[in-house]
Amino acid sequence: MSSHAMNPIERRAVASLAILYVFRMLGLFMLLPVLSLYAAQYKLSTPALAGLALGVYGFSQALLQIPLGMLSDRIGRKPVIVGGLLLFIAGGFVAAGAETIYGVIIGRLLQGAGAIASTLTALLADVTREQQRSKAMAAIGGSIGLSFAVAMILGPMLAAKLGISGLFLTTSALAGVGLFITLFIVPSVRVQSTDPAAKPLAGLLKNCLTDAGLMRLNLGVFALHAMLMAIFVVVPTELEAAGLPRTGHWHLYLPVMLLSFLAMLPFMIFAERAGRQRELFLLIVGVMCGAMLLGLAQEIDALNSGVLGLGLVLLVFFFGFNYLEAALPSLVSRAVHAGGKGTAMGVYASFQFMGAFVGGLVGGWLSGLWGGVAVFLFAAILAAAWLFVAWPMQGPQKTESLTLHWALGAWNAEKLREEVLSLPGALDMTVFEEQQLAYLRVLPEFDSGQLPGGINHD
Repeated sequence: MSSHAMNPIERRAVASLAILYVFRMLGLFMLLPVLSLYAAQYKLSTPALAGLALGVYGFSQALLQIPLGMLSDRIGRKPVIVGGLLLFIAGGFVAAGAETIYGVIIGRLLQGAGAIASTLTALLADVTREQQRSKAMAAIGGSIGLSFAVAMILGPMLAAKLGISGLFLTTSALAGVGLFITLFIVPSVRVQSTDPAAKPLAGLLKNCLTDAGLMRLNLGVFALHAMLMAIFVVVPTELEAAGLPRTGHWHLYLPVMLLSFLAMLPFMIFAERAGRQRELFLLIVGVMCGAMLLGLAQEIDALNSGVLGLGLVLLVFFFGFNYLEAALPSLVSRAVHAGGKGTAMGVYASFQFMGAFVGGLVGGWLSGLWGGVAVFLFAAILAAAWLFVAWPMQGPQKTESLTLHWALGAWNAEKLREEVLSLPGALDMTVFEEQQLAYLRVLPEFDSGQLPGGINHD
């Protein structure tokens, strides 16, 4: 099978995880355009508490991504994902039954406690070979972008028909569909590394926080999501002021999301096949800075082009955003040491959600003081600082993935770890026992001729 094509397990895993992301992110995104509008109906509600109800989800997400990612390195990915979805479902029920704004805050806090983004990303990295990982991450990024566009349409429609309580129940129902997908469609795997139990959790976390390469990526995703949340403090009102009614915003968001995703795909494929990840990565960060400067020019009327001008800003921004949203977790999964993907993804996701929290907070504060000019200037400074921090980065470590096969009953995960991962140059391995198949990640100098008898590879 060509290394440029996904195998059946990868296709199944990517498709099921993309669908899982769609249902889960729909439940999150549908509340964004309506929660602040409906918050006044709750007792004790104030604008500050309404903002807290919206943002507290990201706070609890950031708080728990690391411990749950680390836990998934110990007990497996699926138990953590199932537990997180159950918490999300419970939070939706709590918020749906709330009569005061504090009940909504508690429900949103509980929803955020289902912090499974890092574990989902680690699972995707587990079940895809390195040469397929960027495409897999791009598919997930596309599903998130599509969820955002669809949610901007469905959220106001469902809130108008069902009320905000009905919308919270809908988010729980969507998470329930995700639970079914996790249990019955997402492949079950056993992940092995050269030292899966030797390193204590504190050591895994310390490695992630002191590794310069990983921290550049973590700071990058912080800046990326801070920019996203900051500009979306002002973009909806700017669109309305430019003459596009709020009920028609999706007419702009949907083509922007689709076109930006299609535009970035060739760059993603080129970077992967040509081994130019570093060069393309830095170029796209520069593009993000350009998009923010373009938005700044729009705000100070240097480009007084109304909706079309804002659409161009969003198109350039989401071209870069979609590329980086796919590239960053792929680079993290390659940079992390064996046996620590869940922990590394937990740190990464914490920076991501904290960036969203800070971006919304600072963006709202700047918008209230000086308007959209200050917000886009803040975002441009963030992008420029990111480019400065990222410049010394190195390309991903050169490793290879071998697909191993064996006869039914000849090997199991424990025996494979003992026999295969003790070989020089072997790094880590994902085992699909039911399919008698495993992915073995190795250094280029690994000699496949030393594999034990009865194991074939391609």
